[in-house]
Amino acid sequence: MTALKIVTRPKLKRPVLIMAFQGWNDGGQGATLATGYLARLWDATRFAEIDPEEFFDFQATRPQVSLVDGETRELTWPENVFFHARPDGLGHDVLLLIGVEPNLRWRAFSEFVVGLALDLGVKQVITLGSLLADVPHTRPSPVTASGDSSDSLAELDVDASRYEGPTGIVGVIQDACRRAGMQTISFWAAVPHYVSLTPSPRAALALCERVDQLLGTGLDLEELEQAVDNYTEHVSEAVAGDEETTAYIEALERQSDSGEPPEEYEPDIPSGESLAAELAKFLREREDGGGSGPATA
Repeated sequence: MTALKIVTRPKLKRPVLIMAFQGWNDGGQGATLATGYLARLWDATRFAEIDPEEFFDFQATRPQVSLVDGETRELTWPENVFFHARPDGLGHDVLLLIGVEPNLRWRAFSEFVVGLALDLGVKQVITLGSLLADVPHTRPSPVTASGDSSDSLAELDVDASRYEGPTGIVGVIQDACRRAGMQTISFWAAVPHYVSLTPSPRAALALCERVDQLLGTGLDLEELEQAVDNYTEHVSEAVAGDEETTAYIEALERQSDSGEPPEEYEPDIPSGESLAAELAKFLREREDGGGSGPATA
């Protein structure tokens, strides 16, 4: 019995595979927000999934219980789901894998992904990630990229990644796809570390823009751009009362605008957890007062 469950097998024309995973690879949920936005924008349909039983420690990544209609309790297991889309005017199909980084058996998990991609004729794989960094929430998210096509990278508004160190399931699958003969490219957007627990539509927007550049899809990003405006406004208002944090953000803005190395500045800023809690309190107070909350992607 295989862990890969294929519900329907779509008829495909030169498909591209885009992937993102919740967890270590997904600071501020930037990567999964971006991929989910693409799936919704392209009206993608679900066609396959990987059974979580073999790949998760359910004490570490627990299933979630929610109430339906306030009465029925519904259990949701961690999912890794494949979607299929045929964007207008693109000339080929797009597959999307949206899921949760597994706890166990990464090589076996990667073999399922690579095997399905090869079986469906995928030639190009795009992985998305987001990482915490010293960047301000008021500026576009910088994006770095790595891949085996220097020509593609040179044409995009990205910096080549020089990262060395621990990797996540994104790096493992990218390597497996490359070894299997598929062209790979990985985009990583930077997320402000001081507000890491707040979903970052700014990082999602930066990733969608790079996918759009690479594929030439002509994406409609207006909804995501509006979410960025609300995100920027709400975070700015939430941190405005803390002088140290405000000074730190101003230093990051100067660094971003000048392109110079980081300033020697070590503020005593609150932790990401406390800032996220402060932001959540701020948004609740706005909603109680009749204000509008942030738009979601």
